[in-house]
Amino acid sequence: MSTPTPGSVLRGAVDLSSLRNRPQPPAESAAGASAAAPASLVSDVTDASFPQVLELSRSVPVVVDLWAEWCGPCKQLSPVLEKVVTELAGKVVLAKVDVDANPQLAQGFRAQSIPMVVALVAGQPVPLFTGAVPEQQVREVFAQLLQLAAQHGVTGTVPVEGAEDAAEEPAETPLPPLHAEAFAAIEEGDYPRAIAAYERALEENPRDADARAGLGQVRLLDRVQGADLQAARAAAAAAPTDFEAQFLVADLDVAGGHVDDAFARLLDLFASLPSESRAPVRERLLELFGLVGDEDARVIRARSRLASLLF
Repeated sequence: MSTPTPGSVLRGAVDLSSLRNRPQPPAESAAGASAAAPASLVSDVTDASFPQVLELSRSVPVVVDLWAEWCGPCKQLSPVLEKVVTELAGKVVLAKVDVDANPQLAQGFRAQSIPMVVALVAGQPVPLFTGAVPEQQVREVFAQLLQLAAQHGVTGTVPVEGAEDAAEEPAETPLPPLHAEAFAAIEEGDYPRAIAAYERALEENPRDADARAGLGQVRLLDRVQGADLQAARAAAAAAPTDFEAQFLVADLDVAGGHVDDAFARLLDLFASLPSESRAPVRERLLELFGLVGDEDARVIRARSRLASLLF
């Protein structure tokens, strides 16, 4: 993990020069509002609106959350980022970038895997961290970011919209006990305990879609934890019919956003095997399909190829 160290010089670790002078959307865009005008603390940012975000970062630090709808760890991290940003009451703004819808931003930030979190201070990028990290770690990184921003004269705030309305909102419905246990375990990095909690939830209610989705996400996190991508690719290349070697690279590709690559790898493996040996590969494909989402175009394409191979 890379964190902003107080007193360090801003580092241009990613190249955003190609995104600075794009045509800007209308000035009322929340992401591009000036620090003196009402602005949302959390906003969606596109390739087109990004120049306004860069300009805003000259007044207030902007945290950029690079995510995708299919990314399980993103869905765990984004609510944590939004919670911490909201608590900072305008000292930091969160800009959310869907990497699938905004490929130029993803390329500009060199997003090799997601979730990826980068800060912008005075128009310059400051890498923060990748992957879903615990809430306390997010708070510590943001505190360091504010110190760094202050040293570079970026100390503005944005007015908080809807503060009175938020105070009147009813309290959120608490999570079911086993779901809460799973979330707590994920924050601690204890994926086996989270898996066990979700499995017990499914034993109690086999139709618990949230538990099923959470179980798939945490199993993926557990499988890729500590894995070295280059070593995994080398092992898979050396043993093209080794299930576990191919599964690990596919898992890493899904975790890193290379979903089509993961599906193609497993479908090629499936096609190369005799029918009596295919079951484990089919099961892993179905698990990854569920993780990415049945409505995703990449899943639909992969399912079609799988069906053609089966029949």
